[in-house]
Formats: sequence, C-alpha cells, structure tokens
Amino acid sequence: MSRETNRIRHELLALRCRRGEPDALAELVRAWEPRLFFYVRRMLVDEEEAWQVMQEVWVAVLSRIDRLREPQCLPQWLYTIARNTLMTHLRERYAERERVAGEAPEPIDEADPLGRWADAEQVYAGLARLPPVDREVLTLCFLADLSIAEIAAVLAIPPGTVKSRLFKARRALRAVLEGEE
Repeated sequence: MSRETNRIRHELLALRCRRGEPDALAELVRAWEPRLFFYVRRMLVDEEEAWQVMQEVWVAVLSRIDRLREPQCLPQWLYTIARNTLMTHLRERYAERERVAGEAPEPIDEADPLGRWADAEQVYAGLARLPPVDREVLTLCFLADLSIAEIAAVLAIPPGTVKSRLFKARRALRAVLEGEE
C-alpha cells in the first residue's frame, strides 16, 4: 500500500474513532498496538514493563481521541502519546530508583543500525545499549518507518535536529556493533 493510501485509511479511522464507533476503536487498537508496542519495547528492557506502559498509552489515546484536531496526523499523534507516556514512566522509574537507592541508574552505552549487520537480534541488542535519545530516533526512523518530518512532529524538534541525531545515532550503533564482532 502506498503512503497516500495509508494516510487516507488512518484519517478515516481517526474520524470514525472520534465519532465513538466501538468497532473503530477496536480496529485502532488492532492496527496500531503492534507498532506502538514495538516502539515502546525498544525503549524498555523489560517486556512486562513495556506492556504496562502500553496500557497507559491506550488509556491516554482513548480518553483523548475526541481532541485529535488533525485526523490525517493519526500516526504522529499516536507515537507522540506513546512517547510522552513512556517518558513519564521513565521519569517516575528514575525518581523511584533514585529515592530507593540514593543514586541514579547506570547510563546506557551508545550505538547505530544498518550496514553489514544482517542479524536483527544483534542490531536489537545494539539498540538496547544506546542512550534513549539515540535508540528512539533510530526506532522511529528505521523500525517504525516514519519520515524525517513525522519524527520531527513526534519529538517536537526541527527536522534538521532529527537528521543530526540520526547521523550521531547511526555512528554510535555502528561503534557498538563493531565492538561485538
């Protein structure tokens, strides 16, 4: 399916959800949960924790769907809600760990995808070692297949910043993957 066809399908689905059609909401969850979970899962190490965040994402989506002003922007809107929910979760987790342990969690190493690494598990392992900022931009670009403009909208940053983050993140992932060989 072309990007234009997908955009139209997403827009129609968003309009149906805003009208409160029960089957539209179920279709929204069916269509988007795998993609959003994939994004959230790449940002968290623990699968159970990722599912907990997804629960919060869907609560936020369903409670705010009537406020979606631009139905054609459904993908960016969903990823923005997922990102905001995830960031809130990470801040709370960080604060809890700091309160309990009296210190911040250890930082994650850096890395970048693609290139000659055909083994997806190796790339995913490399992604897991990246800082969240690098992991996020790579996940949105290569795994969620968002354009530079769509990533900029999700992250609320200029497209030029997205490009520079992608460049830095690719280089970092490459360094991590080359270090594993």
